[in-house]
Amino acid sequence: MIAFSEEEGVRFGVPFIGSRAVAGRFDPALLALKDAEGITLEAAIRDYGLDPAKIGDAELDENAAAVLEIHIEQGPVLEAEDLSVAAVTDIVGQTRMSLRFAGHANHAGTTPMHLRHDALAGAAEWIASVERTARETEGLIATVGKIDVQPNAGNVVPGVAAVSLDLRHSTDTARQAALENLLASACEIADRRGLALESKRLMDQPAVPMDERLTAFLVEAMEANNLPSKRMPSGAGHDAMVMAAKVPTAMLFLRSPGGISHHSDEAVREEDVENVLRVAASFIERLAADLK
Repeated sequence: MIAFSEEEGVRFGVPFIGSRAVAGRFDPALLALKDAEGITLEAAIRDYGLDPAKIGDAELDENAAAVLEIHIEQGPVLEAEDLSVAAVTDIVGQTRMSLRFAGHANHAGTTPMHLRHDALAGAAEWIASVERTARETEGLIATVGKIDVQPNAGNVVPGVAAVSLDLRHSTDTARQAALENLLASACEIADRRGLALESKRLMDQPAVPMDERLTAFLVEAMEANNLPSKRMPSGAGHDAMVMAAKVPTAMLFLRSPGGISHHSDEAVREEDVENVLRVAASFIERLAADLK
């Protein structure tokens, strides 16, 4: 049993740090990443009492037969269909970007509108185009969840606006096409408003299918426990997508009431936990029989 660290990538801006190490895909350059307080990943690992030089020792043994990840759905589908669990068929591809619009900070009262280079106004126009693109593109999910404005004062025209972009789609070509369009839109907005634009790709994760044989075992396990054999894709990224490149991987969802995630109201139902554990046990028994 493994509890992975930094799956979300909130502290250092790069997700799946723990599973990258277990999958043998850890890039030593990641050790230089810094959190909001300027602490590097290397320092954080040392402060925890571990040796960064031994990260390679975490790689999963080549004899591993399978990986099974159990996770809440983080969405409303299972609850809407009154289902307890589901077998995940694939995990959508995901791109994470940071964009920085830079203009000129000026006094809000003395700078005429036509002479402004308002970085926040430019970022806001682009954010609206992100939402519009996602609504007009079937299956595309796009989110701007973070904005950092400088100098962030009520009476000053914003000089800098740094924003995030989280882009997801089950088809990699559709995701890449949307990304190219959104970056072109950002460039056009910046040029028209007299802003400088910088962009940085933080992550580009292709869509990852779960192992078909293991997924079939999960479905059998669900049916053996008198549960509907629901299959569904995952719209969220998970360690399973990293581990799938190393070893056959399956994923099992359980219901999250209200579809609430990343919030203090996130919860699970006791009966769903019981169901998911019974399915996992049946899955392991089925896998063990297949390996004999």
